[in-house]
Amino acid sequence: MQKLGVKIYERIHKNKFQKAQANKEKSFRKYALKHTSETNFVIEHNIVPQTLGEQFDYFVIGSDQIWNPHIRYGNGFDFADFAPVQKRIALAPSFGVSQIDDKYKQQYTKWLSAIPYLSVRENAGAAIIEQLTGRKAEVLVDPTLMLTQQQWIDVSESSIHKPQKPYLVTYFIGDISKQRKEILNKLAVDNRLELVQLASLSDVERYDANPGEFIDFIRNANLVCTDSFHAIIFSIHMQKPFVVFDREGKSSPMSSRIETLLSKFKFEARKYSDLIQTNNFFNIDYSHVDKILKTEREKVYNFLNEAFKIKA
Repeated sequence: MQKLGVKIYERIHKNKFQKAQANKEKSFRKYALKHTSETNFVIEHNIVPQTLGEQFDYFVIGSDQIWNPHIRYGNGFDFADFAPVQKRIALAPSFGVSQIDDKYKQQYTKWLSAIPYLSVRENAGAAIIEQLTGRKAEVLVDPTLMLTQQQWIDVSESSIHKPQKPYLVTYFIGDISKQRKEILNKLAVDNRLELVQLASLSDVERYDANPGEFIDFIRNANLVCTDSFHAIIFSIHMQKPFVVFDREGKSSPMSSRIETLLSKFKFEARKYSDLIQTNNFFNIDYSHVDKILKTEREKVYNFLNEAFKIKA
């Protein structure tokens, strides 16, 4: 009888997840059609037109964790190996790992060495490139930081499920342990905040929040708690108090991307392990950020001007 109950629970949970996931995909698709222009031109790693390398002046590689061998399994397509060498540019891609497994090193060395303009978004990525190729790659900010706060606000959307009262946003990529749930609930209760759990089936009404709603939820939050690189970035964009937690579960621990980001913007003290000592969750100083952003954006523009051979 107990086994039957477990099976029924698992079936209900599976159906709940499938329905929520379908709603999320529909919500994302609707948002993408509204804010992006798509073409019918599609390529995949196993379907690359032979003439593709000649059709464009440059090929820019820059996606999040595109060089993570545990996700992409070491594919030359992600290094633009189909394009002439002089057309390959790496604009702040990330590895998402601190080292490359031995079985990928030979191929990674070959692919990386063939990219004339190399940059990454994390210090560990730069160390990997230097170890494999002997070259020094620039560490540039994530491309989402190249847009201004207002530009992101312009593509944000208010969710019908956004609370009318002050709230705390959580957004976690990794697992959330029972102990962490208790911490988050206590933070919310002690500060009289409603708990908004993005991307969590514990908050199914907001599970399908699209990218625009994600931005707006963060923009209007009283506090953001996360283990996510991009949730930190948008907290910085919107100048909101945020708390960084170590990642739990099977996912990797706090990545070099996050460490690099916090160090670059002088927010190392925003980790939960530090904030719990002072109970200073809501006080955060953003007065220095604009100057840093200006400098980092100039680095990106200088890198692109050189790569695209644009004279200043």
